[in-house]
Amino acid sequence: MAVAEIIGAAVGVLLLVVVAYVLVGGTLTAAETVATAQKDLTLLNEARLRTSFNISSTEPLGTCTTGPCLNFSITNNGNEAITDLPHMDVFSFDTVNGYIRYTYVKKEDDVGDPKTWTIRYFGNDEIHTGELDPGVTLWIKTNLPSGSAPTSIQVTTGNGVSTSSKL
Repeated sequence: MAVAEIIGAAVGVLLLVVVAYVLVGGTLTAAETVATAQKDLTLLNEARLRTSFNISSTEPLGTCTTGPCLNFSITNNGNEAITDLPHMDVFSFDTVNGYIRYTYVKKEDDVGDPKTWTIRYFGNDEIHTGELDPGVTLWIKTNLPSGSAPTSIQVTTGNGVSTSSKL
C-alpha cells in the first residue's frame, strides 16, 4: 500500500511539472509573438515616415496607340525605396465618372484596356533596377475610359503614403 501512495505522489508531481512546463512555454511563446509583432509594426511606421514622393510632371491628355491615355511621372524624394510597385494604387477624378481606380498590368500585357495602368520606364535608375529608389523618376501610363478627362490624379503606395496632383 505504501508503494502505491509513493507512485501516486510521483505521478502527481510529474503531472504538475508537465502542466507548469506547458503554461510557461505558452506564456513565453505568446510574449515572443507580441514582441515580434510590435517590432514589425515599428519598422513599418518608420518606413512610412521615410517614404515621400511627388507627381513631378504630366503630359497632356493624348491618344496612345491603344486608346486615350494619360502619362505622368512620380519622383521619389524620400529616404525609403518603393519596391512593391504593382501594389501601388492609381486613381483619377473627373466630373463625369467621379473617382476611378486603375489596375496594374505588366508592360508586355498592356493592350489598352480602360482603367489599367502600367510602368512605362524609369529615369536615372542605376542602383536597383525596377525599384523606385530615392532620386529615381518613374513614368506611368494610365489607360483612360472613353470620354474621360481627369481633373486630378492620385498615387498611393503599399504602405499608405500618397500624393496627388491637379491636371
